Amino acid sequence: MSALAYVLLTPDQVSSELKDVAGWQVEGGQLIRTFEFKTYKDGVVFATAVAHVADKLNHHPDITIGYAKVRIAVNTHDVGGLSPYDFELARRIEKL
Repeated sequence: MSALAYVLLTPDQVSSELKDVAGWQVEGGQLIRTFEFKTYKDGVVFATAVAHVADKLNHHPDITIGYAKVRIAVNTHDVGGLSPYDFELARRIEKL
């Protein structure tokens, strides 16, 4: 894991970090994953939990709630791409 800092990761660092967050991928400069649930309500509850985790880290993703699906997309606007914060948020979301 890279040190937690608002710094732009190199492509090699991004590739290395991706190994620790199974199911996540990089699309259009964002770290993205879609989670599937049995019900719409389960997805909403999950999205709310993600919001709490994001607030604690002070690093906020885009959250899209669909029917029994939640898409999380995150990048670090201040660095113009992906930073260690994006991968740390992904790891914390995986623990939910």
